[in-house]
Amino acid sequence: MKLLTFKRNEEFALGVELDNKVIDIEKSLSSTNNRNIPLGITEVIQGGKQSISILDEHIKKLNLNDDSSFIHSKDELIWGPCVIEPNKIICVGLNYRKHADETNSPYPEYPILFNKFNNTLTGHKSKVSIPKNTKKLDYEVELGIVIGKKVKNVSENEALDFVFGYCIANDLSARDLQFMTSQWLLGKSCDDFTPLGPYLVTADEVGNPQCLSLKTLVNGHIRQNSNTSDMIFPCSKIISFISQHMTLNPGDVILTGTPEGVVLGYPHGEQSYLKPGDKVTLEIEKLGSLVNYFVEG
Repeated sequence: MKLLTFKRNEEFALGVELDNKVIDIEKSLSSTNNRNIPLGITEVIQGGKQSISILDEHIKKLNLNDDSSFIHSKDELIWGPCVIEPNKIICVGLNYRKHADETNSPYPEYPILFNKFNNTLTGHKSKVSIPKNTKKLDYEVELGIVIGKKVKNVSENEALDFVFGYCIANDLSARDLQFMTSQWLLGKSCDDFTPLGPYLVTADEVGNPQCLSLKTLVNGHIRQNSNTSDMIFPCSKIISFISQHMTLNPGDVILTGTPEGVVLGYPHGEQSYLKPGDKVTLEIEKLGSLVNYFVEG
């Protein structure tokens, strides 16, 4: 199932994408007496497979005519991040072999972890203001893992059983701020630095997360073009490793690293960082395309 959020009256509403249409779940309740249907993305994630089953049965009973009041065109939506209130946003650095190679970095022995905050979240087609105090804003296409069940000390073999779904993330990085000190936090956590979406796709539809192609295009030109098979630490290893140190809860988001092709990896004379007017499109197989527009801050 492809889940999403969109703005309605300044609040985030729950949508489901089906056959290139978006079903407004709350508005669709007028055609049913079922009051157990989850109305928010957080509630769906917390309810896990039971919530998905309830939504699926509800949708099967709907009359999905284009003129139905609860059917929206994707073009008319103001998209929100596909996860709106994670307790934790945990990121993995240097997790693709070719990305480590392009930055002349050794392959890490353990996953390199850092964090982001909810102020960084934004959605598909949103405008991202480039902070005035950076001249080196970089893109990073990443596979996002969304945790579906509370997990602590899980084995690698069982780790993927705790995944609710996957999404596309752009781990935007102000390189000059990132490397101002030995800590990366400042360059990673400016407002709107984590576009997330357009969909949260349930794990059953994605299958094996280690064989997905992923790309970045800037103004239509391909900058990153790789596959999740190049990860140093696969998704199961990342989840297991994190869970040995902290409890993961439903709705927590893990960004699994970026492949080669970031601006930082280009020779100095060829580096072209993001600027106002740029359009960045991220694509991950089975997850769709995440688009953002960059404007002056």
